[in-house]
Amino acid sequence: MFESVDFHCHLDLYPNPSEAFAAAARSRVYTLTVTTTPRAWPQNLVFSKGAEHVHPALGLHPEVVAHRFNELSIWDDYFPQARFIGEVGLDASPKCFRSLDLQKQAFEHILKRCASDGGKILSVHSLRAVKAVLDSIATHLPAARGKVVLHWFTGSVSESRRAADLGCFFSVNAEMLKSERGRTLVSALPMNRVLTETDGPFTSVEGRPANPSDVLDTVSQLAKLRGVDCALMGLTLRENLSGLLA
Repeated sequence: MFESVDFHCHLDLYPNPSEAFAAAARSRVYTLTVTTTPRAWPQNLVFSKGAEHVHPALGLHPEVVAHRFNELSIWDDYFPQARFIGEVGLDASPKCFRSLDLQKQAFEHILKRCASDGGKILSVHSLRAVKAVLDSIATHLPAARGKVVLHWFTGSVSESRRAADLGCFFSVNAEMLKSERGRTLVSALPMNRVLTETDGPFTSVEGRPANPSDVLDTVSQLAKLRGVDCALMGLTLRENLSGLLA
C-alpha cells in the first residue's frame, strides 16, 4: 500500500535516472513520472518495470512543442500503451508565447485522442494559459471520457472553481505554499480534488532536487493550512487518488 502521493515528477531528468527510479520504488510513494517528449517513453517503461508504485506518463511538454511538434506522430504510436498522459498542456509565458498556436494544435490533438479512447488520466501544464487550457478541456475532453489533474495550478480562485466544475483535480507542491497568493488559492481548492506533487528535479529541498518522499512535508503543510490533523490529510489525499484512479 502506498503511503503518500507524488503525482508529478520527472524521474528521468534527475542526474542519475536509474537511481531516482529505484529510490522512488523504495519510498512507498505513488509516483507519476511524466515525460517531456514521447521519445523518452520506452526508457521510462524500462526504468519503472517492476516498481509497484511508479507509473510513467506519455508526454509532449508545451515548452518543447516549437521544435518537437513532429513528435506527435511518435506520441500517437505509443499512446495505446499509456494509461497516464503527461506532461502536456499550454504555456503562454514569454519564452513560449510565440509557439502558442502550435501548442494549441498539439494539445487539441492529444485531448481528442484521449476522448476517443477514454479512461486516460492527464497531468496538465497551464502556466499563464489557464483559460485556454480549460476551454480546450471543456470542448474536447468530456469528464466521462478522461480525467485531468492540473499540475502546479497558478490560476485564479474563480478559474479553480471552473476547473473543478469540469471535473479537474489539482496537484499541489511545496513551492505553491510559499506565497500568500499560493496559500489563498490552495485553501480555496475543493479538498476532495487535491493531490500532492514535487515536480522534481525542478524544485529543491535543502539544496538538492526534491524527491517523491519529500511530499510528506507538503502533506504536513497542507494539514496546517486546512486546520486538520496530518494523518487525516494523508488519508484524504490517498482517498482522492483512489477516486481519480477508479
